[in-house]
Amino acid sequence: MPQSIKELAEEMKDHLLKAQAIAKAAEDANRDFTAEEAADLREHMSKATAAKAAIEERKGNDELKATLAQLGDDIALNAKTDKDGTRQTASGFHLPDAKKSLGEQFTESKEYKGLLDQAKNSGGQFAKNQRVQSEMVGFKSLVTGGSDTSAGSLVQNDYRGLAVGIDVFQRPLRLRDVVTPGTTTSDTVEYVRVTSVTNNAAPVAEATSSAAPTAPGGAGALVNNAGGGYKPESGVALAKITAAVKTIAHWMPATKRSLSDAAQIRTLIDAFLMYGLEEELEDQMVTGDGTGENFEGVANVSGTQSQAWDTDLLTTTRKAKTKVRTVGRSVANAYLLNPADTEALDLLQDNEARFYFGGPAGSGTAQVLWGVPVIETEAVPAGTGYVGDWRKAILWDREQATIQVTDSHLDFFVRNLVAILAEMRAAFGVIQPSAFVEMDLTA
Repeated sequence: MPQSIKELAEEMKDHLLKAQAIAKAAEDANRDFTAEEAADLREHMSKATAAKAAIEERKGNDELKATLAQLGDDIALNAKTDKDGTRQTASGFHLPDAKKSLGEQFTESKEYKGLLDQAKNSGGQFAKNQRVQSEMVGFKSLVTGGSDTSAGSLVQNDYRGLAVGIDVFQRPLRLRDVVTPGTTTSDTVEYVRVTSVTNNAAPVAEATSSAAPTAPGGAGALVNNAGGGYKPESGVALAKITAAVKTIAHWMPATKRSLSDAAQIRTLIDAFLMYGLEEELEDQMVTGDGTGENFEGVANVSGTQSQAWDTDLLTTTRKAKTKVRTVGRSVANAYLLNPADTEALDLLQDNEARFYFGGPAGSGTAQVLWGVPVIETEAVPAGTGYVGDWRKAILWDREQATIQVTDSHLDFFVRNLVAILAEMRAAFGVIQPSAFVEMDLTA
């Protein structure tokens, strides 16, 4: 039976109030939404929007607007765009633009702009011991300003020049793209690791007698005789693994004066601090030794397979792929190779001195090897490579990258310096070690 307008209005109101309660709780605690809160908020907003659409079918727009106003739409159905381009709801929430980088969100935030306006209005002086807490922009920033009287060596006249200078020292990061992404709201993640699989499935004859069947055979199996009709037993060996959430962080100094250069700050955050977190994350997923605050990377997970050097690089890498398929019962989705080893593959020649991969005019092996994408990364030491089904490794994000800025470090306050800190929290786990093969690429 179709719902009445009154019932739809009540339903919409109920979902909006629930969404408002979730948003208010996050605001009161000066924090971002948890993964669970974000999911609940999306669900309530979706259902409220659906109810709104149903009302539109039954009422005119003028009457609908009056109804929404009475209900107090405090989430995002009636969000307005401010003059500065930011979207704001009736209750004052600033909605983030998901397409913007963390650096752009920081420099375009109300708090950052307010800090610059305050300094401008006070003759270039930042208020002492000022705490500014950002809203829904994916980070929390603590900004404390002192006197802006000294020029900083980090202040650049050309944003593009600074960006190019930083990019020179960066390598492509692609491992996160092939592992399974996950989220967690806890400080530890318990997951089940498959250590072995035994498949004894076989055709079984029909029982011919109801008498007590046979005694167990070798290795605990039951011998199917005397009309027993016994089915063979298979099994999966599992282990409960606990992966602790680890914090990856680093910081860099900057001058107070550089804070007024939005282009430079975006560069420092996006092209240096954020990149640094992701580079260390990739290193940890591959070679983390599991001790202290390190991940347990694939290189140190018990139960992975190994492929010894066999004839040449092509033979070795191909046999490793076969092990992923036959022993690991998986389909490899990426090779991980050091740039030195991809170079060695590119330079391979046949008996007539012809390059296998097209030579200087070809695309080389850096893209595909044996039909499997290649990730070229310095996280893998030269002479060693990995191939596997990286979907059977999971990266759980506990806390997306955050940015904090403060002058409360050493004597930074009196020197007009600030520390810009970037950090993230995550956990990593391998759910099926046998789906990965470590290759010895040294003859």
